[in-house]
Amino acid sequence: MKRRTFLQTAGAAALAASIGAKKAGAHIPAHNWDRYDFGSGPVVKDRLYQGPFPQYAPDDYLSGSEVVMATTPSKDIVPNFGMGLTVYISGDYWPPRTQGDSIEKYCEDLIKLPFAQKIYVRLNWRDIQKQPGKLDFPEGWKITFDLAKRYNKRVGFRIMLENPDFPEPGMPEFLMSKVPYVKLKGEWQGNPANPRYQKEHKMPRYDHPEYQAAFRELNAMLAHELNGNPLVEYMDTMMYGFWGEGHTWPFEGNPFPDNRIAEETFVKMFETQLELWTKTPLVTNTQPDFSLVGNSELLDRTIRTNNWIRTDTIFIENEQIEALSNRPPWIAAISEVGMTTVAPEALMIDEGVTRTENIIAHVTDIGANYWSLWHWHNIAAKNILGYHEKYPAHIDQLARRVGYRVRPSWIWQTEKDGYPGLVVGLVNNGIACVPGILRLTVFSDD
Repeated sequence: MKRRTFLQTAGAAALAASIGAKKAGAHIPAHNWDRYDFGSGPVVKDRLYQGPFPQYAPDDYLSGSEVVMATTPSKDIVPNFGMGLTVYISGDYWPPRTQGDSIEKYCEDLIKLPFAQKIYVRLNWRDIQKQPGKLDFPEGWKITFDLAKRYNKRVGFRIMLENPDFPEPGMPEFLMSKVPYVKLKGEWQGNPANPRYQKEHKMPRYDHPEYQAAFRELNAMLAHELNGNPLVEYMDTMMYGFWGEGHTWPFEGNPFPDNRIAEETFVKMFETQLELWTKTPLVTNTQPDFSLVGNSELLDRTIRTNNWIRTDTIFIENEQIEALSNRPPWIAAISEVGMTTVAPEALMIDEGVTRTENIIAHVTDIGANYWSLWHWHNIAAKNILGYHEKYPAHIDQLARRVGYRVRPSWIWQTEKDGYPGLVVGLVNNGIACVPGILRLTVFSDD
């Protein structure tokens, strides 16, 4: 499992409602997601009659009905909640590397990309909080949300509790004297010019009472401002380890006294997030439980509370691909895979297929709701535009197919007992289902 190192090297060379939570400690072993019983999904309290609608005797439900409208798929990019190509303002680094541009120009050049429907930003915990009881968002965060409002594009985000690409610890400074860090066992070898290969990797005792209190306060303050905010699309679940994605590969084990405490701690932290984020979807990484911290339990609770899942890979672990491909239809899936530039050494053309084209094909295969317009540690609008200018077809096609593309393909009209009626035949031209519940509203011009 090479995680981000593998994909980075290849790329360079190439409504959350908590329901009956279970007690911690019941480890969920690996299983196929296909036909796995995750429950029946969101409850629809006012669903109308769904058919059948026979037109002839003896059943005769729609006598005399006729098709009054038949539609064809739109050729436009149709933005909707729960789907879209997503441009990254930041990934592993904050502040963003703007390559000489002002932060305003850097952000706007990315956000205004016409085929980008959503925006994503990642920050370290200590980037947004300097003291207890107060959030201090950096200027780039504020600019991102101002531009999101101007361009009518929603924002997904993650607050990373720890980040191997950041030289300092993830915790705010005010916690450093209160919560101990534990050195991880093993080593991570690579280019010494890269910060992740320079630092001594440690993880905090997440179970420490001071950490737990600060974590709850962090989520309470964030939720007060962002839970249900019309500019917010989703929030990534804050998980263990590197980038908050649920692992500290390639290091052995975890910083806890035992794995039971590790799992109980992160189940508790997940339940805290469920409690406070009631109007914004939580998105949990499908990372296999390499570090033995309860990822399988978090994923199970994510699905059973109708939240969403994500991955930062498309060519590594088969477990993630199987889970994403066979997720319940009401669950959205986010695919984060870095694309390449048009530099000849980065394209990795194999039998006429570029690396990015291959990625897009497999994002389509898993039926993703979102895909990342992202260049790992080399984020810039010019890199996205440069690739799109030379190879537009597959990005343009995915922008028009990613997520769901539901339309009323047939509409029948009838009259029964003196009342007009409609039967709508829906078709989904997208690659994913609608996350949650789709509600149709019929209205007249008057």
